Amino acid sequence: MELNRVIDHTLLKTDATKEEVLCLIEEAKRYRFYAVCVNPIWVFLAAQKLKREPTVVCTVIGFPLGANTSATKVFEAKNAIENGADEIDMVANIGALKSGMLEKAQADIQAVVDVVKHQAIVKVIIETSLLTREELIKACELVQTAGADFVKTSTGFSAEGAKIEDIQVLQEIVAPEIGVEAAGGVYTEDDALALTEAGATRLATNASVAIINGDSNFKI
Repeated sequence: MELNRVIDHTLLKTDATKEEVLCLIEEAKRYRFYAVCVNPIWVFLAAQKLKREPTVVCTVIGFPLGANTSATKVFEAKNAIENGADEIDMVANIGALKSGMLEKAQADIQAVVDVVKHQAIVKVIIETSLLTREELIKACELVQTAGADFVKTSTGFSAEGAKIEDIQVLQEIVAPEIGVEAAGGVYTEDDALALTEAGATRLATNASVAIINGDSNFKI
């Protein structure tokens, strides 16, 4: 396995500057990462810079809380596609899921899938650290029913990131029909290898270069 080709090279911090985004893009070119993942404001820039590269452009929708209305998420997703996004990472409505409002949670995912399907990959962030095992299973069922392409563990902005046991549960429920992406807390080559061995088919991390270079001293 070429580890670089399962990595989404990620920069989603609030104060990310244009210079930092351009640096991210150049690193993605150099290391041939599968994707760059940037906030919506930088999608057009990334798409232009990566037009002839194997690296695709991913962005986040309803980020980081997932508490936007579905109409807002649909608008964000359409706008991202227009600006050149190849992948959409939407945050599920976690509050609705935990309230037992399953139809609302599923409809929220479905609305985004319907507007971008066949134009972009849709990954659904379910924030695994906030869910019970029963909720985790139900979230996966909602993602599958909506026809999304991936289930993703975390935004990286919540309590915890990806854990081996969560990846194993997700992989058991959804594979091979849809992919599993581990995000949050992926800082070393050992982390990356352990998560892929557990069943993750993609990794999202801001420590991509350190992972590929075997640098275990990455600072968050």
